[in-house]
Amino acid sequence: MNKRVVSVGIISYEDYKQRTMAIAQGTYRPKPGEPKIWFESLEAMVKALNSKNQQLLRTILEQQPESIQVLEKLTGRSRHNLSETLHLMERYGIVELEKHNGSVKPIVKATDFRVEFGLHHPFEHAVSYLK
Repeated sequence: MNKRVVSVGIISYEDYKQRTMAIAQGTYRPKPGEPKIWFESLEAMVKALNSKNQQLLRTILEQQPESIQVLEKLTGRSRHNLSETLHLMERYGIVELEKHNGSVKPIVKATDFRVEFGLHHPFEHAVSYLK
């Protein structure tokens, strides 16, 4: 699989809502290179991308399991744990869960992450327009 780098940003939930509304209203247009995945905090990012979950992504990439049941056998993780983790990653656009013949096949959508955060984020000026 080819390397797919995705920009990740840290933004408060309130700012994320305002950003989304500004985009929907046409008052803000995301700039090229802006993060595609947003986390509310570093802790939320770590929960989704901790070392155990990075290994899970590697296993999916290398083994290409046809179902969560196969992935369960490959990783030794429980189906419940895998399901929770994969659904979390799906919400962030890191994986896709493709339904196929009554089973769910995990597909990695992002392999590498460029993280952007700080006291001033690139969306800051757009949020100020809405306040």
